[in-house]
Amino acid sequence: MNLYESAENYLETILILRNRLGEVRSIDIVGELDFSRPSVSVAMKKLRESGHIDMDRDGHITLTESGLKIAESVYERHTILSDFLISLGVDEKIAAEDACRMEHMLNQQTFKKIRDHVERKK
Repeated sequence: MNLYESAENYLETILILRNRLGEVRSIDIVGELDFSRPSVSVAMKKLRESGHIDMDRDGHITLTESGLKIAESVYERHTILSDFLISLGVDEKIAAEDACRMEHMLNQQTFKKIRDHVERKK
């Protein structure tokens, strides 16, 4: 499924926050991304309607199977691209920022070659 970059970023952020906090609410996403509450609320509604997240009555957000699959894929891309750039001597902060932009644009074949290269260097 093709999602917009912003939706992929939200799903990745939910995964990261879930791993860090255990439970995720919209306010956690607001704090993590420094976005407005209304912007996050609209995004969560769209992700809920598209079947990528569930939200319980207390506002706790969970990734559905499809949302988790996308989030894990984007997070893997981010992590590997960041590691690759750092191995080239790029500053960690810059590498993370660049990886965030690159993770959405690379062809799968290009990413696979970078991943294979990074894994061989470990």
